[in-house]
Amino acid sequence: MLLSVLPAIGCADAPPHRNFVNATNPIIGDGSYYSADPAPVVAGDTLYIWAGRDEAPPDVNDFIMKEWQVLATTDVKSGRWTHYPRLLRPEQVFAWAAPARAYASQVVRGPDRRFYLYAPVIEANSRAEDSFAIGVAVADSPLGPWKDAHPAGPIVSQSLPTPNRIQNIDPTVLVDDDGRVYMYWGTFGQLRGVELAADMVTPKGAIVEVRNLPGFFEASWLFKRKGTYYLAYAGNNAGPQSSCTPAVYHACIAYGSADSPLGPWTYRGVILAPVSSTTSHPGIVDFKGQWYLVYHTADAVNGGHFRRSVAIDPLQWDDAQTPARMLPVRPSGVAARAPRDPRNVATSASAHASNEPIPVQYWIKSLNDGRTRANPLPPEMWGSWTPSNPAQQWIEYRWDTPVTISGSRIWFWADHPAGAGEGVAPPKSWSMDYWDGNAWRPVPHASAFGAEVGAYQSTQFDPIVTRRVRATFNASGSAGRNAAVAVQEWEILAPAK
Repeated sequence: MLLSVLPAIGCADAPPHRNFVNATNPIIGDGSYYSADPAPVVAGDTLYIWAGRDEAPPDVNDFIMKEWQVLATTDVKSGRWTHYPRLLRPEQVFAWAAPARAYASQVVRGPDRRFYLYAPVIEANSRAEDSFAIGVAVADSPLGPWKDAHPAGPIVSQSLPTPNRIQNIDPTVLVDDDGRVYMYWGTFGQLRGVELAADMVTPKGAIVEVRNLPGFFEASWLFKRKGTYYLAYAGNNAGPQSSCTPAVYHACIAYGSADSPLGPWTYRGVILAPVSSTTSHPGIVDFKGQWYLVYHTADAVNGGHFRRSVAIDPLQWDDAQTPARMLPVRPSGVAARAPRDPRNVATSASAHASNEPIPVQYWIKSLNDGRTRANPLPPEMWGSWTPSNPAQQWIEYRWDTPVTISGSRIWFWADHPAGAGEGVAPPKSWSMDYWDGNAWRPVPHASAFGAEVGAYQSTQFDPIVTRRVRATFNASGSAGRNAAVAVQEWEILAPAK
């Protein structure tokens, strides 16, 4: 990332900021500041992206999000951005809010030309089963300063507008051409919609429950184009044949369309496959005649599922269809991850396993994606866990053309110690075989097959030429009770030159 001393975008009394040039994704990719849950809004000649800040340490699997920030540009292609960090914390604007949990929010311009922030925060002293609530703040600029537009408290909670038991987060708001205002919100498969009064805070009319968008999980985004309403969302309908995601922890971005802002909605397909972060969150906007999809990934330096970073790519339309269809977006700027060992030929292989179809909490493609973590989530590994684990399992690589190999490095994961007969434990023992064209043969003169957890276990053997190699695991356990096996990464090494 190239830092610069460009003049700040906006007014002279803008909040503290820094200016930089970075024409690739993520927008802030150097790991200096993480960002998530992007919400774009256009004001004049400037695109502002409102976002939360991820602050979780590398070994913490939790959303540590205490504040919001803004990224702004007048020219996306130029890569010239202004970053406004530490712009707002929940407790600074909502007297009724507890600190932290600055979750996915959206800024929209109201009919009065002022800007309204819809923010899910924790309601202090709440007696609700889930204390998330949605507040509304107002400002004359997307940068603030902000004040509570409804000081009496949130406009949505588990008691407002009607009693409910859902988690009330991820609001998205559309101000229609006629000035009418509509809001959707919800997560964990529960999506709600309602019209708001002209004051931007008062719900009016019945609440709509949306049930016909396949795989809806969270992160809805409502917008309009050429008279058609669109609702994008993070989908989680997982399975080996799913057009969305093979693993339950990952999400795609799918969407539906409607002739009315409150539906009914018709499912139209997937526009973004799962990215490197398990969560996915869309923002879609027309800026200077070009539509953009804004989202987040784990692709920044030292990034992760709880250390996400905002990215942006052009979004194209197929207007030959009615209604117009959004074309799938292929993320740009994702740096190719070099294998830890340049001799690793596993990256060109397809992975297979004895427990196919793989349980949806795991993702077999993670075996050769070049990633290992100290605190992985299930889709970052192949795993074999079931309520009744078999005594033996295997994983296998297959190549389209023969490869010459002479070594292996494997990274096991476990949540139980060696010898356990439950959970996930290191294998009692394991071995490797190769296919000679007619039968499986042990790799010749192999060194030890280590099974320690949390580091690569290396094995060397005499060079062989093959198109298939298999690792077979004998499960930990006894008396008919077996633990499962899990592998984060399995490298296959060509002979050193």
